[in-house]
Amino acid sequence: MEVRTRFAPSPTGYLHIGGVRTALFSWLYAKHHQGKFILRIEDTDRERSTQESVDAILRGMEWLGLDYDEGPYYQTQRFDRYKQVIQQLLDEGKAYRCYCTKEELDALRLEQQKNKQKPRYDGRYRDYSGPIPKGVDPVIRFKNPLQGEVIINDLVLGEIKINNTELDDLIIARSDGTPTYNLTVVVDDLDMNISHIIRGDDHVNNTPRQINMIEALGGKLPQYAHLPMILGNDGKRMSKRHGAVSVSAYEQEGYLPEALLNYLVKLGWAHGDQEIFSRQEMITLFSLEHVNKSAAAFDTDKLQWLNQHYIKSTPDKVLASILKQTYANKQINIESDLQLEQVVNIQKERVKTINNLVDSSEYFFTDFENYDEKSAKKHFKQSSLPVLQSMHEKLSSLDAWNAETIQACIDNYSEESGLKLGKIAPSLRVAVCGSANSPSIDVTLELVGKQTVLRRIQQAIEYIQAQVEGN
Repeated sequence: MEVRTRFAPSPTGYLHIGGVRTALFSWLYAKHHQGKFILRIEDTDRERSTQESVDAILRGMEWLGLDYDEGPYYQTQRFDRYKQVIQQLLDEGKAYRCYCTKEELDALRLEQQKNKQKPRYDGRYRDYSGPIPKGVDPVIRFKNPLQGEVIINDLVLGEIKINNTELDDLIIARSDGTPTYNLTVVVDDLDMNISHIIRGDDHVNNTPRQINMIEALGGKLPQYAHLPMILGNDGKRMSKRHGAVSVSAYEQEGYLPEALLNYLVKLGWAHGDQEIFSRQEMITLFSLEHVNKSAAAFDTDKLQWLNQHYIKSTPDKVLASILKQTYANKQINIESDLQLEQVVNIQKERVKTINNLVDSSEYFFTDFENYDEKSAKKHFKQSSLPVLQSMHEKLSSLDAWNAETIQACIDNYSEESGLKLGKIAPSLRVAVCGSANSPSIDVTLELVGKQTVLRRIQQAIEYIQAQVEGN
């Protein structure tokens, strides 16, 4: 049997991080078994579905590298097929028209609540043969079996039993004729020969209904694997209050797709104590048997640790191309690709996200507007003036501008003045970089460039003089 999995998001908002994990597990399972991974857009909710959300889903899948073998299929393009199946169920006596008004259903619900019964449709039109009520556009309901039980041999949660008496006759077509979720999912999964349905455990209640409908249509049952939800660090369902929840937000915040996938595969699945997985290792090692049955808690610190690892291991040229585009968006021109790669090389060990790398490296390519307030207060004092004036003079006299000659120049001044490096480098850093944080001062000055270094030191001298005079 060919393994065929699917990811079926609804384009009614952003691509949620929980959905991404579902897509990843479905993708990995198909790849592991040399099967097919299908993308299906469940866009029947016309009021809430948007093209913007569709584009976000497709963009997110592309960014993550979760390539699909078939699709994207759109449910709105399959209405004729759903209509055909609904009519088949009606013709075979497996579905019926229900003429209940909203007022009737509300009254039924109130009565059931008063009697402390589980609110549910009572099947009053299931075998109705009387006159058709006037002025009511009927819905169509599926005739759920009245006896027996549904047994789900879930590949993650184990055996689940649901008695059919717990299930009412669900609506499969609204009064305007449009199909409902449970009907469209069943038809699509059958038509697309889906062998394994991997989805969140919030769908467990839908599964017995869908199984009964599949059997009514004479279809072959797929295997189910319901994934426990992702929780925030407070034990509550993951939401915006816990930080980013959409894949696009993680991209915008400077996470690499490799890091996000590595983190998500570990969020509810394990292979011994291994923490770092290449894409190929994920495919080779993944199995549903090792998916945890309990909910997983999202840990942003762990994600940042992984992202830092992937930034460090990503080739400088690749990171440089990302930074170049980002700087172009900020209208910062990068004249030398080699310089950019060298900056990436000395900075990438120091950052956790691409955004950190962008922000902390900007002074190499464009002038900053202000000094870091804390750094300037600590290192721009009257005693810093002779240091910066002397360094300006000595650095301007260098014929060769490289890390070795710059370091030698600083060392010579340290020896002549009797000042330790800790009394020289900090004010020099703030002058040239805008803050007291930078890589090794010699390499930093080399990459900033001689003319820019001298100009910024002179500006710092004038800034300190103005501060001294102001006091």
